[in-house]
Amino acid sequence: MSDRIHMSSPDVGEAEEAAVLAALRSGWIAPLGPDVDAFEVEMAERVGVAHGVALSSGTAALHLGLLALGAGPGDVVVTSTMTFAATTNAIVYTGAEPYFIDADPATGNMDVALLREALRSLHAAGERVVAIVPVDLLGKTVDYTAILDAADEFDVPVLADAAESLGARHRGRAAGSFGRASIVSFNGNKIMTTSGGGMLLTDDPAIAAHTRYLATQARQPVVHYEHTDIGYNYRMSNLLAALGRAQLRRLDEMIARRREMRALYASLFAEVDGIEVFGAEGDEDDNVWLTSILIDPASTGWQPSELSAALAADDIESRPLWKPMHLQPVFAGARGAISGASESLFARGLTLPSGSALTSAQRTRVLDAIRRFVAA
Repeated sequence: MSDRIHMSSPDVGEAEEAAVLAALRSGWIAPLGPDVDAFEVEMAERVGVAHGVALSSGTAALHLGLLALGAGPGDVVVTSTMTFAATTNAIVYTGAEPYFIDADPATGNMDVALLREALRSLHAAGERVVAIVPVDLLGKTVDYTAILDAADEFDVPVLADAAESLGARHRGRAAGSFGRASIVSFNGNKIMTTSGGGMLLTDDPAIAAHTRYLATQARQPVVHYEHTDIGYNYRMSNLLAALGRAQLRRLDEMIARRREMRALYASLFAEVDGIEVFGAEGDEDDNVWLTSILIDPASTGWQPSELSAALAADDIESRPLWKPMHLQPVFAGARGAISGASESLFARGLTLPSGSALTSAQRTRVLDAIRRFVAA
């Protein structure tokens, strides 16, 4: 094993090993199977919705969710610019145009005032806005109350990208339960993992059924292979679902471990001028997936990149906040409502090791490396 400390390594142990071994010995090796069925039910119950559809990735869930909402060429999908590329890629897969909304500087999540302005402008221009895809950043939910109010005003459905926020809540309600449908991710670095995988969650039986249909190559229910639509090979393996079921039982424990790490960072940086833990206000409802800091070089006398380089020298991973989608070369020229907030967060932000699998020795190593850099 490498001595490198990663930002968010998978947290797996004996429970996960036993679950995967039991699934392997059951003979259900291929996609689909009893663990997939049970995982869908258990995840839907955890989030508080009627239906879950287990898929090969969160990106697949976004893609199929957008197709279920009717996204296609000539349509506009309004989404957060402060996100990972998967969100926008899924929009482009459908042929629709992504329209970017800048961030609230306090949270990095979609700025609802800018969202309303954009919807008003697009509506006035007669453009068909087929969906709003807000993104829960680093485990903190967007303001779903305000976003859903804006969506209702302009009669646009919401597909919630909760890839990073499983286990978080908004006003007492679980992330993954908002909008016409939500998606979560079980990628290897997420709060819980199935190695790779994701799920679409919804109360709408038609969306769940259409997603399940498209995910299995749009195969018609006949003995021979019959297809009347273009489908996709997006279902989850039964082995990975078994891993996910074991992880789900440990979700609260893993969130608590990440919260401990954030508290250690908060204590360390409370004594350092020019540094704040990003999004710390109101984080009791977050899943604290990743902890990032915002650095003011005018106060600290050094740049985020310098701290990152010092950590890298100790074989400790860190990374800037997401580079906004409207700054990505592949989306050059894309439209949006841009205030500059996400660009400022990208310039000042640094994400630190946050995983629940960090040992006490690894936590100490990270904190000591930061202290040495700050003292120097």
